Amino acid sequence: MPYVLVSTQIRLETGPTMVGDEYSDPAIMNYLGARKTTMLGNNFSEYHVDDSPRLVLDKLEKIGFRVVTMTGVGQTLVWCMYKETDYIT
Repeated sequence: MPYVLVSTQIRLETGPTMVGDEYSDPAIMNYLGARKTTMLGNNFSEYHVDDSPRLVLDKLEKIGFRVVTMTGVGQTLVWCMYKETDYIT
């Protein structure tokens, strides 16, 4: 899976950080120390870590991910990370 979304609420820029959805690569989520949670009222799961977004971005960079784009949506900060993969054609 070459893309990962990382997000946090502006008032929580020191953590926790959302690092993936229920379909995210379990190996990457394990590397980040993320836990899968389902918020009350949601019918989907998300992965969260207690680290700040900066630490999460640093960890993802170490395994080959890079920031493609970053934006603010309301009170949420979102980073889109991408990792090149070798495709056999």
